[in-house]
Amino acid sequence: MAEQLRLAIAVLAAGRSQRFGEEDKLRVPFRGKALGLHATDTLGRVDAEVRIVVTSDLAHICARGWEASGFAPVKNPNADEGMGTSVAVAARIARRAGVEALLIALADMPLVPRRHFQALVEAAGEARANAIIASSHGSARMPPAIFSSDRFNALADLAGDAGARGLLAQAELITCPPEWLADIDTPDALAALS
Repeated sequence: MAEQLRLAIAVLAAGRSQRFGEEDKLRVPFRGKALGLHATDTLGRVDAEVRIVVTSDLAHICARGWEASGFAPVKNPNADEGMGTSVAVAARIARRAGVEALLIALADMPLVPRRHFQALVEAAGEARANAIIASSHGSARMPPAIFSSDRFNALADLAGDAGARGLLAQAELITCPPEWLADIDTPDALAALS
């Protein structure tokens, strides 16, 4: 049996939610709790040395729930410059922690089950060096994704809205049903899944 991967988990929750309208989508009720709590509640049951939520607001209404799931809220002071800056914050923290891999998930993807996160971690554990493992429901490469520590420097230099899209082009894919990867960006998407 392979030695357990030393892992950091980062949930990105610093987006502007522009397509959702005026309301902060992470505050919106979804299946009995705030949308922004689903990913951390699930990932709180995945073994990791470091758990963070990258946010633009340390006083966010979800902060106590994140902490209750074992996640430390971390402020991204450059959140308005795009998702890449949140990935960079997470990578710098993972690098300082000396972990072997960083799992990046999105707070607005509430339906990813623990078994999919575990499949990503297991694939990264088998690959170890140079690993990039991404999720897919067909041809798209998307989060949640996991990056080995030799990718942290590239992640730490990211900026803009593309996030880690360029690195994901090199990823090994773990496929799953499309509904697991539903990304709630609009009120209509929320209504369709509620």
